Amino acid sequence: MDLELIHNPFYQRALATAGFIGFANGFFSGFVVLRRNALSVSALSHTMLPGIALGIFLTGALSQWNAFFGAMFAALLVGLGSVAVARGNRVEQGTALAVLYTAAFAAGIALLPKLDTRQELEHWLFGDIIAVGNTDIWIAFGIGAFTLLITNLLMRPILLTLFESNVAAAQGVPVRFIQYLIFALLVLALVSSLQAVGCVLSVGLLVTPAATVSLLTDRTSALFWGGGLIGGVGSVVAVLLSGTLGIAPGPAIVIVLGLLFIAAYLFSPKYGLLTPRRR
Repeated sequence: MDLELIHNPFYQRALATAGFIGFANGFFSGFVVLRRNALSVSALSHTMLPGIALGIFLTGALSQWNAFFGAMFAALLVGLGSVAVARGNRVEQGTALAVLYTAAFAAGIALLPKLDTRQELEHWLFGDIIAVGNTDIWIAFGIGAFTLLITNLLMRPILLTLFESNVAAAQGVPVRFIQYLIFALLVLALVSSLQAVGCVLSVGLLVTPAATVSLLTDRTSALFWGGGLIGGVGSVVAVLLSGTLGIAPGPAIVIVLGLLFIAAYLFSPKYGLLTPRRR
């Protein structure tokens, strides 16, 4: 590991951003695992690309702000739209999400040939956290802090809605609002990780940490704080190793988190594949 690189201000900023994004998204991954909607996260992550393409098409340039707002607009439109369509009880939410996401993605592909900045889109597809700027830091920290605050304040009604929506409604919990809120926070978490891992790999940060913790413990609270710890530490370690391994930090983050998941799957004291079962 190049110790001189650690003293580089740009590298230090990348480490701090990776740690915070990893923790915030790792914390929120607990809701994704409990809700069992990892495929929905994958769909929404791919929806951000046409949003970025639309932002470039309308403004004629690629910047942090039009990429951020374009990605957020597209993901919110598709995510909340699928929730609204599912309210009619005729089409399931997963089906509605599949239809809307593929239509949006097709529209984004149709726009790509009309853009002059197609090469620059690679940074938003796979992330470029070393090049993180002040704007990206404020976006990541602002969204992460907001997500952590709201989820902790509304932890009980959110969990009650996820597990027993009928009981939650009987107790006066605004179930419909909570459902929209969860999707909106999910979209914000995805957008906050754009600079770190990009559209394609952002699903890794929002699924893997809590999935790893679920193999190590049955405590629900551990999914959130344990997921945050794994996401934050794993992201920082991955950025440190990326220079030594000669790979981009974004893929390195997802690879490290994936290796931690595999290790938990194999050696978990309770559920590990290679762990002797206790009677």
